[in-house]
Amino acid sequence: MTVLALDPSRLLDEFYISFWIPTAVLTAALVFKLPTIIRLWRDPLLRGVGGVLLLACAVFVFCAPSTIARVNRLIGVPNVSAPWCYSLITAMCGSCLLLVITWRNGLSDRSAATRRAVRWVISVYSGVIVALWVLFLLADAPEERLRDLDTYYATTPFMREEILLYLVAHAVAVLITSQQIWNWVRTEGLDGWLRWGLKLLGAGYVLNLIFNVSKLTAVFARWWGQDLDWLSTNLAPPVASLSAILVAVGFVLPHAGQYLHDRWRVRLAHRELRPLYQLMRSVSGEGVPFVLRATPELRLTRRETFIRDVLLSLARHIDAGLGRRSYDAALGLGHPPERARALAAAVGILDAIEAKGRDPEPAWGSPQALEALGEATGPDTTSLLREIGAVSRTLRHPDDIEAVRAHAAAQQSVAAHD
Repeated sequence: MTVLALDPSRLLDEFYISFWIPTAVLTAALVFKLPTIIRLWRDPLLRGVGGVLLLACAVFVFCAPSTIARVNRLIGVPNVSAPWCYSLITAMCGSCLLLVITWRNGLSDRSAATRRAVRWVISVYSGVIVALWVLFLLADAPEERLRDLDTYYATTPFMREEILLYLVAHAVAVLITSQQIWNWVRTEGLDGWLRWGLKLLGAGYVLNLIFNVSKLTAVFARWWGQDLDWLSTNLAPPVASLSAILVAVGFVLPHAGQYLHDRWRVRLAHRELRPLYQLMRSVSGEGVPFVLRATPELRLTRRETFIRDVLLSLARHIDAGLGRRSYDAALGLGHPPERARALAAAVGILDAIEAKGRDPEPAWGSPQALEALGEATGPDTTSLLREIGAVSRTLRHPDDIEAVRAHAAAQQSVAAHD
């Protein structure tokens, strides 16, 4: 049994930088997208994203030197991993082009130009894969090379053409994909998360160009009798790793970013309602029961419903005149209209709580109260929830509320003397 000596620095490079970190990131991206892909399997765009991520994972797994050695030993043919890895890279490039065509032109675009582009990509890149295997069968490459095959066999007949073929196919795909993505980034009206996702994809493909230029430069240097192998063996793999990470994040970011943003907005809205919720709990004597498995959206809805119900029960205790005076007082103190309305509503609610404590059954009813809350035409859920949030935020500033309350009382006193 042959024992392979391992260089710790190379082991670190292989397992944590150049191959397995991007594999982990790409796998995480694929796992994140997989439920949506399965649920909407008929969507060719989602299938395309899944295919690109899956092929990218396969590229980094099978291009790792340890995997190359295992495949060579398993098949029993020296360097048979070369056409296999080149084929995976070529298939991934073709998938990227198909994905960009579908993504950029839209699923409903069935024009002749789009159909021709799809057929061209499939036929050309399928032909490249077949040619890679034919060239390998014709070549003489008996010495196994795990890390520097591209440069070691750069001048070997048929291997030379094979290496150049996969690099040219890769360069063409990267150039076209990069151009399409950056043209799309400049399109007006894109969602913010989609724009950032496209920028990361564009940056990833720019790094892919650097990978390609590094490989081609090292190969051409061999043709001219020079040794720039470090470009292929030391620079290209980390660049490809970073490129894969950016591409994976770019695919996931639009969906994940919007999802996290929506969750953050729900949690923020729930937290913003806390002051008003605590105040309404003091009025009703009870709150919303805690449910362990309740989603953030359900918790927010139940808190909003509880606040609205208690507010409507307080409506008949609200003094409409006080609401108008408080609004004028807030404007007089320099608050903008939206802030003034929230302050006036807060003053009216606090006064209604005190009034309810003094007289649980007032002689005047809810229409005036609804007018004081800004709901003279009946409760509109959207505007009512917006008002609840503004009032709750205002309750965090009791000094402003007391100032408005005092100013409104002073105005009433002056009006009474007049």
